[in-house]
Amino acid sequence: MTVTIDRTASTGRAPSPRARVSLTAAPGSLDGVWWPRSRALTRELPPLADAVGGAWGRVTGITVSPAHWPVIPRWVSLAGRTVRVDWSAEGQDPHRLTLVSAGGRRDMLVIPPETGAAAAAQLMGPAAVVPHRERVQDPSAETCLTVHNLPGQNI
Repeated sequence: MTVTIDRTASTGRAPSPRARVSLTAAPGSLDGVWWPRSRALTRELPPLADAVGGAWGRVTGITVSPAHWPVIPRWVSLAGRTVRVDWSAEGQDPHRLTLVSAGGRRDMLVIPPETGAAAAAQLMGPAAVVPHRERVQDPSAETCLTVHNLPGQNI
């Protein structure tokens, strides 16, 4: 019997889409705004950590509220390392996510994934990092999501 090994087949996962994020400080002591594509934290947190890593440093901890996340993993894999995900029903605002890094604690507003592009554009402001295909012009608000590269990012 002959065995053939196909070394051209990919065994890795498809790369995650880039995070939709704005690192511009927002009212209410917010350090940025994040618009995830789904409520699956294991899928959404790695691109977020990649997006903020250049500006804020390597993410070492994450805290979320369980109010809007159906499953909260205890750990997520970020760039080949494991990072703890904590949750707090009382101490964490349900519309915020807290990232801890060498640069300190950063609080981000979380825009629900179901939010339309025009509304997200208004919440994220002009410094949002959004893939080209998701740019939106909202004539009524006269705002537009624009793409700004963070250090080390090519969009």
